[in-house]
Amino acid sequence: MLETAEVKDGATPCFVVRPNVTTAQRGTRDADSDLAEAVGLAGAINLQIVHAEVINLARPHPSAFLGKGSINRLRQMVSSFIEQENKYAIVIMDCTLSPVQQRNLERHLNCKVIDRTGLILEIFGVRARTKEGRLQVDLAALTYQRSRLVRSWTHLERQRGGAGFMGGPGERQIEIDRRLIDQRIDRIKRELRDVRRTRALHRKARKKVPYSVVALVGYTNAGKSTLFNRLTAADVIARDQLFATLDPTMRAIDLPNGRQAVLSDTVGFVSELPHELVNAFHATLEEVNEADLIVHVRDISHPNTDQQKRDVERVLGDIGVDEVSQRRMIEVLNKIDRLDLKAKKATASRAERDNFVVVPVSAVTGEGCQDFLDVVAERLIEGFEVLDVKVDHTDGRRLAWLYQNGEVIERKDTDAEISIKVRLSPIHAAQFQHGL
Repeated sequence: MLETAEVKDGATPCFVVRPNVTTAQRGTRDADSDLAEAVGLAGAINLQIVHAEVINLARPHPSAFLGKGSINRLRQMVSSFIEQENKYAIVIMDCTLSPVQQRNLERHLNCKVIDRTGLILEIFGVRARTKEGRLQVDLAALTYQRSRLVRSWTHLERQRGGAGFMGGPGERQIEIDRRLIDQRIDRIKRELRDVRRTRALHRKARKKVPYSVVALVGYTNAGKSTLFNRLTAADVIARDQLFATLDPTMRAIDLPNGRQAVLSDTVGFVSELPHELVNAFHATLEEVNEADLIVHVRDISHPNTDQQKRDVERVLGDIGVDEVSQRRMIEVLNKIDRLDLKAKKATASRAERDNFVVVPVSAVTGEGCQDFLDVVAERLIEGFEVLDVKVDHTDGRRLAWLYQNGEVIERKDTDAEISIKVRLSPIHAAQFQHGL
């Protein structure tokens, strides 16, 4: 339980409630860690938590999710705060509420109630910077709002008469509102289709160069942006804050074998990620599915790290990253600087034991980052071809092309010619063999 006595000017006071359904299949999740995550989500925007708690219940109640006893206690707490502080407060329910449950809770508590989906949408709305990001957030918010018109609009029972030249009943206001939202959704979807086409053209252009694309994915606040900055010397926002990164960023990185790749920093995932957001951000998340290599960054110091891994894999499955695609994945166990010596040794042995590639790193200190780059370089050249090429001394153009587009493994110069063993991507190998 967390409580804050004083509310800062300009901040909206809020009460955070994490319902812990004891009969649910919750895996290995820790209720207190879930509450801390909910508090972090609320703190990601201009909300100040005055009270946060876990409420245990055997099952969700159909009418208001919580039982009568919990609702009465929470109502007294909220009413007392509003009376003493003379400030408006909201209640955040860290779960998914049906429109009816949300409406009933607001009636019982006499204040605004936001569920987990609404909170995440609010955060994304504040954080979106690019036109594409704002379009995706708008689409998700409208889809969410459409299902809750019956709850959130006060004039829905009004009936509007027809134009006068048509018979039959008039059109209800709720039908008008829903139709207007549907029109906006259709318009945004058309604009996002243009975004997809543009991204597809960019990917096609990269394949002609080609630069391999390495996509960072992972649970929010796992340290993706910190690792991105460490490897690219970029200045992407990296805070100890949920959803600090929303709009994707791409930068070139130099690999140990002399090749270059494009590193992509993507939006973080979260448990119970709203379905509306997964659908809306499909244009952005396509970059993950099209990547040559997927790097799953995990916060190995977090108590719910194993459950977070399952949450990320679930979202990856939703966007089409199947088991075949997961073979292109490297798992990075980040934040080893927060582990004690015993836990570090256990993490290192785990990296050697797992079937797929696991690399322990600290994006903050840089420990393990060189090993990570070595692994990336090795994985990206899997499937490349090694050619033995003989080049005439006077053919400087072909020689320069091989150095520019391939990795020269060995070179022998004789009076007659230059013998080179070079590693090339399948595209470049075919291009070379067909006379460039």
